[in-house]
Amino acid sequence: MAAINAAMVKSLRERSGLPMMDCKQALMETNGDESAAFELLRKRGAMAAEKKAGRTTAEGRIGSYSDKQAGKAAIVEMLCETAPVANNPDFRQLVDQLAKHVALTGAGKIETLGEEKFSEQPDITITELLNDLINRIRENMKLSRVVRMTGRSATYVHHTGKVGVIIGVEGDGGDDALLNDVCMHIAALQPEALCREELPAELVKKEEDIAREQIRASGKPENMIDKILVGKMSRWYGEHVLLEQPFVKDDKKTVGKLLEEAGVKLTGYTRLQVGEA
Repeated sequence: MAAINAAMVKSLRERSGLPMMDCKQALMETNGDESAAFELLRKRGAMAAEKKAGRTTAEGRIGSYSDKQAGKAAIVEMLCETAPVANNPDFRQLVDQLAKHVALTGAGKIETLGEEKFSEQPDITITELLNDLINRIRENMKLSRVVRMTGRSATYVHHTGKVGVIIGVEGDGGDDALLNDVCMHIAALQPEALCREELPAELVKKEEDIAREQIRASGKPENMIDKILVGKMSRWYGEHVLLEQPFVKDDKKTVGKLLEEAGVKLTGYTRLQVGEA
């Protein structure tokens, strides 16, 4: 057996990020071959990740990436077990790297993402990249949701890393600050739909029925109920529909009016919050 010295262990540790004793043991088992030892550690990491896969992942982080020139953007949600790991620098870096990968590769399908070659290191897959971090941090992690947009878009992640927003727009109006403000508005006010037409019909009918009964119970004349209902539902739409919500930074305008004045059309959005399906 080849003699295992401190320099060999140090080199493998720097390459793998794993504890010294794990590196030393792997070198001993591979007769001092660093490449073989590294592959052994990665295989063990995959096994460790599989064992941890059943653990609850209630914490996590949202990552984002936007390339305005290329017209590509993405946000991703990665879950872990504990809050300290969600704030771990390596975990945070990986989340942002994966957002960049999703944005630039043109994939964005969570079902097949793990099989893809990592764009910044094509010799490993996304699953192997994730397993390497699981092996180092010793906690279950999983990439749970990804959203990708092309064309003009913008992203925003709250400073806690718990909420992220991506929007797509058409038109040359407005600047980056405006789009960022709209993202922040969505993060804060949590609209349920972009416009009335996107709300589920059954939800609207339920609210109309409730509102109608409330008006009737208040003693209003029957011939006034429909007219009052229109105003009541308009206020309800103003709470739940993005384009009809009063803009968070200027409640004298709706988000729709703000965008119209800026000459830009919002085509879609997604809001992700850690742990919410």
